Amino acid sequence: MEVSKKNAASKSGRVYMLDEIRGFAILCMVVYHAMFNLKFSFGVDVPIFFESWFDIIRDIFAGAFIFISGIMCRYSHDNVRRGAQCFFLGMIISFVVPFFSADIKFGILHMLGISMMLYGLLSGALEKIPPIVGFSVFALLAAFTWNASNGFVGFGGSFRWDFPQKAHDVGVLYPLGILPNKFYSSDFFPLMPWLFVFLAGSFMGYWFKNGSMPRMFYNSHCKWLAAVGRATIWIYILHVPLIYGIFSLIFR
Repeated sequence: MEVSKKNAASKSGRVYMLDEIRGFAILCMVVYHAMFNLKFSFGVDVPIFFESWFDIIRDIFAGAFIFISGIMCRYSHDNVRRGAQCFFLGMIISFVVPFFSADIKFGILHMLGISMMLYGLLSGALEKIPPIVGFSVFALLAAFTWNASNGFVGFGGSFRWDFPQKAHDVGVLYPLGILPNKFYSSDFFPLMPWLFVFLAGSFMGYWFKNGSMPRMFYNSHCKWLAAVGRATIWIYILHVPLIYGIFSLIFR
């Protein structure tokens, strides 16, 4: 991840801590998918898989990964192309994964691909928004739409608006988080709220790119973890068939 030449915090021009956080997040995702395969493909009981606290931890690390992806858009010269490539890889995975595990409908690569393309198409308008305003607005929108896949938006008990049943009956609005009856996907990241998490990250990227963040973000702390963070796309693509193959050898 490149950083502005004006920033003296990192002579190599990388924001190492973001690579490290992203590397840790993708490793957590690999562990999550391994437990998913154990439970649903090989019938191995994984008690913590359905604990509510485990879902919270999953969302924290997934959210960190998406937020950092938004930051990275500030460093790319062609987000539309990157987004199209990411979405295309997501479509390939959606075709291949059912041979190894459960179906994927609008997984994280689909969501990131759409988010990158939207950012690239709207970057001219988005860059006119002051960073603190953009970050605050999209963070609030993420909080407001957090429960979209549960059928409503709002802020806790203070305000709540339920989607009308007709919206669910349409059946094709699930990329937005408006789910039809009996919807299932083993990897699902709807645009509400995750697009807003991504865009909040893109405004945070302004301070990273300008070298305004604390020095610790630009220093290297764990080289192997940073290397993992730079290879996240390949790890994501390869880990599902690799995990399935290893478990097949063990259990079958």
